[in-house]
Amino acid sequence: MEPANAAKSQPPTTTCANIKPMNELSHQAADGRPANVVNQEEITWTEASQGKFRYRRKSFTAAAGMERLGASLYEIEPGASAFPRHYHCANEEAIYVLTGEGLLSIGTSEVAVRAGDFAAIPRGSGHAHRLRNCSDEPLRYLCFSTMIEPDIAVYPDSNKVGFFDGSAPGGPKERRRLTGIFRQGAEVGYFDGEDDA
Repeated sequence: MEPANAAKSQPPTTTCANIKPMNELSHQAADGRPANVVNQEEITWTEASQGKFRYRRKSFTAAAGMERLGASLYEIEPGASAFPRHYHCANEEAIYVLTGEGLLSIGTSEVAVRAGDFAAIPRGSGHAHRLRNCSDEPLRYLCFSTMIEPDIAVYPDSNKVGFFDGSAPGGPKERRRLTGIFRQGAEVGYFDGEDDA
């Protein structure tokens, strides 16, 4: 039994005063904010369009200086999809719907999604996916992904395979050392084209 006057040891207390300010953890942007804190208004939309595959995108990844986590804001107009149905062999993705409604094909399922829905998309053939805007309003969502490279993306509906080395899909294209998309049946023999074979 402890004496009544014995001092009890207390665990150390963490307060906001003990936490290092963010500006001491990273360099600052011109406006005094840490460079890894960005507002989507500061990022320019990029656009892509090919038939029913149309989107606008703001990439937080490069703007905030991330390398291992991809994060982008997408906007898809009614009747469109951002990408064909595909799956990754190395990277996982996740989608969080901000506004609008869509239809998410994932594996053998199709599920209606709307604002507030979060979908985890693991790697592998059982999780081939495509998000379509089936409404009359724009569909806005955040897309997150790991940024593992090299990666292989497979497009089962068109029998294509893509490979990405030097920069994962969604990463800076100028850092890619080797990349390409090919039909899956275009295989050649190991020694094909070798003069000494």
